[in-house]
Amino acid sequence: MSFAYYDNLSTAQQRVYRMSDGITELRVREPRALAPHVEALRQALASGERAALELATARLGEALCERLGVPPTTVEVLEVRPSSETGELHGLYTQTPGRRPHIQVWMRTAMHGRVVAFRTYLRTFLHELCHHLDFLLLELPHSFHTEGFFKRESSLFHQLVPRPHTPSPRRPRPAKG
Repeated sequence: MSFAYYDNLSTAQQRVYRMSDGITELRVREPRALAPHVEALRQALASGERAALELATARLGEALCERLGVPPTTVEVLEVRPSSETGELHGLYTQTPGRRPHIQVWMRTAMHGRVVAFRTYLRTFLHELCHHLDFLLLELPHSFHTEGFFKRESSLFHQLVPRPHTPSPRRPRPAKG
């Protein structure tokens, strides 16, 4: 499935888009070993302390990049999300020639200045990290928001925050008699 902007891409960009769309997961080596990093991020976010959150986010990013075999990015956590009539900016990935790629993530909502929810914050960080992985791990010349891109983001999230195991519902036993 392609998003509306697909038709405005060049033929070469459409080829990259289709490649990206076809890759739906990224497997992290030993994701359970990252649980302490995820918990540190959760606690730092709950504390509302920007510096602690920046450190925890950077450490998680470094550990993920190490397990995926790519150089890490720099990470910057900022306070209140910038906003406009069209919405709020949650995160940003930038590449500048000659510099280390950079991820910015905002920790507070624009409207009320509240600390964002853990799952929202982590997904935002992983979204920006997926742009980095598109370039360095998948070696794509462009990082498009494809359905595959969003599935890769989800695959990372669910490796870091596994779904709780729920037992399958029992079927009622037939009545005797």
